[in-house]
Amino acid sequence: MNTDNDYDAALAGWFPRSPDPVDDGAGFGVKKGPEHLAALERVREWTRQRFKLSDDAAILVSEIVCNLPGCPPLETAVVFWEGETRHHFKLFKPVEEVAYDNLPYAWMKESLILPEGFGCDCC
Repeated sequence: MNTDNDYDAALAGWFPRSPDPVDDGAGFGVKKGPEHLAALERVREWTRQRFKLSDDAAILVSEIVCNLPGCPPLETAVVFWEGETRHHFKLFKPVEEVAYDNLPYAWMKESLILPEGFGCDCC
């Protein structure tokens, strides 16, 4: 990253390039190994079970990198749809560390609905 000015230098400090050999080219060090993919699938299936979602319900599980102050370095974001209704929650740990008991309780499902027009950077 070219740091010609203070602003660019600050951004480079917050969003450093990853030295990881599985780097995605954008500096985010995307993990694509079988363990990581298995963890994504495990959280997807736990979400389906916990909220009693149909087999054809869309469920998106993502691990998000955050280098901003006060933000966990890796967090897991989960989004699922029931019809046109979008639900969302985050778990403040890497996807490979997520346990079934970390998911919100089924009775919280209504509170996970994202209102129409709500903007979200993660999903």
